Amino acid sequence: MSAKKFSAELGSEGHALFFEVPFDVKQEFGKARPPVRVSVNGHSYRSTVSVYGGRYYLPVRREHREAAGLKQGDIIQVTVAPDTAARTVQTPPALSAALAKNSAAKAQWQKLSYTHKKEHADAIRLAKKPETRARRVQKTLQMLAAKAK
Repeated sequence: MSAKKFSAELGSEGHALFFEVPFDVKQEFGKARPPVRVSVNGHSYRSTVSVYGGRYYLPVRREHREAAGLKQGDIIQVTVAPDTAARTVQTPPALSAALAKNSAAKAQWQKLSYTHKKEHADAIRLAKKPETRARRVQKTLQMLAAKAK
């Protein structure tokens, strides 16, 4: 399982930008939706391969597009390699404190995928105002409570 290099066109659907992976990911990396390390224009990021209609795709979030200077329609040079590093998320202090008081929410938090944990943690961590951060912590706790039902 070594890195694979290829050219791809950055396509879009709605607000999402992505590119197709032109090889059989399952055959090359051992599973259809493996965690991977993606490198484009000198910018690297972690992602997971998506499968739609028997074809493989990788998303390119806005933060990665901006860091790599990409836009829809660009032909990009891509390197994709298996990501074998542990996928852990640093829980923001405000959320950690709330989870410490709520064992059911903490149990649900532990069950979330890496991606979902990262999205919630980033939303909380990137809040500029304390009241926004508190609101996002509450929203996360509500989502966790709904999952527990």
